[in-house]
Amino acid sequence: MPLEIGWAITVSWKAGDAACRIMAFFRVFGLYLSSFILVCISMDRYYAVIKPLRLLDVDRRGKIMLTIAWMASIFCSMPQVVVFHLETHPNITWYSQCITFNAFPTYTHELTYSLFGMLMMYWLPLIVIIYTYTSILLEICRRSRESVEDRIRRSSLGFLGRARIRTLKMTIIIVAVFFICWTPYYVMSLWYWIDRTSARNVDQRIQKGLFFFACTNSSMNPIVYGAFNIRDRKKGTKSRCVASLTTNPAKERRASYERSQDSSMPRASRNRAATAGELQLKAITGDSLRP
Repeated sequence: MPLEIGWAITVSWKAGDAACRIMAFFRVFGLYLSSFILVCISMDRYYAVIKPLRLLDVDRRGKIMLTIAWMASIFCSMPQVVVFHLETHPNITWYSQCITFNAFPTYTHELTYSLFGMLMMYWLPLIVIIYTYTSILLEICRRSRESVEDRIRRSSLGFLGRARIRTLKMTIIIVAVFFICWTPYYVMSLWYWIDRTSARNVDQRIQKGLFFFACTNSSMNPIVYGAFNIRDRKKGTKSRCVASLTTNPAKERRASYERSQDSSMPRASRNRAATAGELQLKAITGDSLRP
């Protein structure tokens, strides 16, 4: 980012050929890594919900996925070191620029490289995110429809319903943020690849603005995940506060009155009431089949 700011101020490139290649590498490395890390998070959630029996290997699987994400980001960014180089203007010798001019043998090679970047940075993460979170949502919906006889107690159905809504909201927001941030930039890129002459008439400030707007996706993802986690913690704190407020003196007086009424009942009546209460509790909790 400091090099980008300095480059925007000076217009011409003043840092030399080596810095040009390094800057070009890290310019896309962070974008690739952000997209691949998002894929890793999606895959981790997918395995946690769809294949919960594999949770014993969660640490090992996470390290492997992160290693692959870093290595893939380095691999996809390495061509930038070859493609970008320092070029000096033939007539204005003091003006130099960090560009890809004369780096590709033909326009077909340049278009192929651009489409490769679009595929790895945009389409692949988008497809994986949609597939994994849709599978998670469908699995939660399937589990929430199961009855008590299908190994899920009634007390957990409310949790699964809340989890389904929460997953649906997070899925929509994550996909929407990724789509909104990256789509304008790649629409402009497709326009440039299809009709370069008319695309060059677009203001350079708009083109740079679309690129920087696409880069904001890296900072939006932590905000989305953090917002959901903070809201869940606040709900948990609120529910505990409500639970503590329910233990009020009026409730205690009612419990005391019921105990006094129970003490005045004959022993046989108390035993029948206790037995009926136990049977009702077992029917509610689903423990009637246990000894």
